[in-house]
Amino acid sequence: MSLLELKNVTLRFGGLVAVNDVSFNVEEGEVFALVGPNGAGKSTIFNMISRFYKPAEGEILFVGKTILEREPHDIPRLGIARTFQNIELFEQASVLQNLLVGRHSHRRSNFLTDMLFTPGVREQERVHREAVEHVIDFLDLQPYREKLIAGLPYGVRKVVEMGRALAIQPKLLLLDEPASGLSVEETQDVAFWIEDIKKVMGVTVLMVEHDMHLVSAVSDRVMALADGRMIAIGSPQEVQSDPAVIEAYLGADDTTDEGEAA
Repeated sequence: MSLLELKNVTLRFGGLVAVNDVSFNVEEGEVFALVGPNGAGKSTIFNMISRFYKPAEGEILFVGKTILEREPHDIPRLGIARTFQNIELFEQASVLQNLLVGRHSHRRSNFLTDMLFTPGVREQERVHREAVEHVIDFLDLQPYREKLIAGLPYGVRKVVEMGRALAIQPKLLLLDEPASGLSVEETQDVAFWIEDIKKVMGVTVLMVEHDMHLVSAVSDRVMALADGRMIAIGSPQEVQSDPAVIEAYLGADDTTDEGEAA
């Protein structure tokens, strides 16, 4: 059984078909990348998995069970966490506080027990703190743990957002353009993080990314989209060399090096 399955999923916005009869599966323990030109439907697929959108047709299964009847706030509790293209952090809160927000789906207390700070609440707080400190150590965020997000460089903010998603302790991590806006060196760091998230943390990764060098470095399988349709699926090398992918990125007569097809 696949960890995540999309079966013949279609989403329309009025007369526009954003995702057209797309099917794929993500196996436990792999890094699976979605690639394609802008407007291909990649982030729309993420938003359907996150339950921000509901497909007009098709099915989405997580661990063999449909998630289409779930609300967006239920998705983290199932074990799915995500980052966003545009960083979504609380700028006037510290790194530590932002990571603790990621523990919200594990909250088991209520207003009264929180107010009385009962032994159960104190134990939960200890568990949440330990989980967050583990993420801080894992992502080398110790120098920034008490600093406000507003004062941090863009690259560090991207890592913090990844850390907040990891604080949920997900089975599946959705990374939406993790290298967007980063330098070459920072992108190399992201590649190391993704490898460690898979191998050390045992988290499966579904990634949307334009940087084909990063995709090639970390992905087990890749699916290419164009105009909302799947046009190729396979290893990074197979997808990059597929004629339909080259045409979608570059035009049929362009012979630019495949590594630049991003």
